[in-house]
Amino acid sequence: MSHGRRGVGRPEVTTHEDIELAAFRLFAEHGFEGTTLDMIAAEVGVGRRTLFRYFPSKNDIAWGRFDATLDHFRSLLAALPDDLDPNEAVLRGVLAFNDFSPGGPIDHRDRMRLILYTPALQAHSVLRYGDWRQVIADFVAVRTGEPAGSIGPQLVSHLALARALCAYEQWLAAGDAELLEILRVVLFRSHA
Repeated sequence: MSHGRRGVGRPEVTTHEDIELAAFRLFAEHGFEGTTLDMIAAEVGVGRRTLFRYFPSKNDIAWGRFDATLDHFRSLLAALPDDLDPNEAVLRGVLAFNDFSPGGPIDHRDRMRLILYTPALQAHSVLRYGDWRQVIADFVAVRTGEPAGSIGPQLVSHLALARALCAYEQWLAAGDAELLEILRVVLFRSHA
């Protein structure tokens, strides 16, 4: 499956989206642990080595293009008014970060169900959660003048993650509920 050239360099043989779509089809059919990288590569029509140019591991495929997502999160936080209380700003940023357009290539419920409830992904998820929390801690550090590793920024980042995970669990359990509505309740309930 060739998508032509993308300028100078190697021709693009697939896309992140193609890989994710194939992987999620296979995860649904064989389970996460029952799906191998060789199966994903064959489904996309590329070699296993090619997959590693797009995702460092099978675990990373489940998370999608997470580094780009974190860059977007940094931008959302940076765009918030400077005079906004840092705690309030983080909660607003988390809400905006989770405003997903329907109809993406991978259903967000499917992705989050896989991430939250697949035992084989839990250790990897801890690393991703740490990256996500670091974005918040760095933001709070800039806003407060405290070091990012100090108690204040770290506490805000851990609390934001706990609230987001609680909201996601409620959202997945509710079936037809809207994620943003549940997030608003969970994020702002104890903050108000």
